[in-house]
Amino acid sequence: MAEKTFLVTGGAGFIGSNLVHFLHREINDATVINLDALTYAGNLENLQGLENSSRYHFIRGNICDGDTVKKILEEWKPGVIFHLAAESHVDRSILDPSPFIRTNVEGTQVLLHAVLEIIPEARFVYVSTDEVYGDAEPEEFFTETSPLKPSSPYSASKAAGDMLVSAYVRTYGLNAITVRPSNNYGPYQFPEKLIPLVITSALEEKPIPVYGDGKQERDWIYVEDTCRGIYAAAMKGNQGEAYNIGSGRPRHNLEVVQTILDILEKPHSLITHVKDRPGHDRRYAMRIDKARQALNWEPLTSFQEGLRQTVNWYLNNRDWWIRIKSGEYQEYYEKQYGHRLR
Repeated sequence: MAEKTFLVTGGAGFIGSNLVHFLHREINDATVINLDALTYAGNLENLQGLENSSRYHFIRGNICDGDTVKKILEEWKPGVIFHLAAESHVDRSILDPSPFIRTNVEGTQVLLHAVLEIIPEARFVYVSTDEVYGDAEPEEFFTETSPLKPSSPYSASKAAGDMLVSAYVRTYGLNAITVRPSNNYGPYQFPEKLIPLVITSALEEKPIPVYGDGKQERDWIYVEDTCRGIYAAAMKGNQGEAYNIGSGRPRHNLEVVQTILDILEKPHSLITHVKDRPGHDRRYAMRIDKARQALNWEPLTSFQEGLRQTVNWYLNNRDWWIRIKSGEYQEYYEKQYGHRLR
């Protein structure tokens, strides 16, 4: 087993690509293997600057393909597997839950069992979500021992992954842990997510849809802080434990939208309230005391500073998001990388 070889599944996605950059930049002599199926949210442009590095290797493949997964594990023998590959868009899960069950449940089981068979001593880090806890009551903050009560097909599929990891720890003794990040924001986030949607729509002077009254509360964390937390959990976390990674401070969605508009000096009149989505959780809120104490981790980026950095990134990378939002990304991607996204 190669201790400084890291496998990241879903490393061309939002959090995954930020984690790949973090590991490559911050860990001396680290070799990072990126396994990604390159579906609609997977983007090799997110990894620009790493293409010629001898310490970074991209493999296109699906975690549901057991043969591919086993081949990678046998060849590279990673010391840590960071499992981030997932279908993650709640609205899409409401329209069609099938891909979410296939990737988030079946794919997780395939990966867990391959690790158990080939490198059971490796550390397996399952990156879950705060959405597995479901709707929090006013003033309630979930801890790692709170019951899982997912509301959407997406969060239900992630909760199933949580349970599979727990089962593999208890039944087989797998060296696995779970990390539950709150809502992330930052560079490379797919434009249909709230914060990049607001930024890009505002820059184009387009209406900004806000579900219902916009008073849904979310705990926002800058993606760099999440990457530090995931790595800290991998290095310091105890087998079988779960760790909440967030800011510990929920904010109303409407406040987030208004703050972005103020940063961009755009009018609040761009806000358009639309019908709320089915099963929309009202509040997510978590305690992060366990991660602070056990992992010596805490978020370092204030919401205002993280938001300004994110706005600047989208201002400086217009071509990236314009291609995606205009529908021209498919053609561009095929030309650049020689294959089509599905």
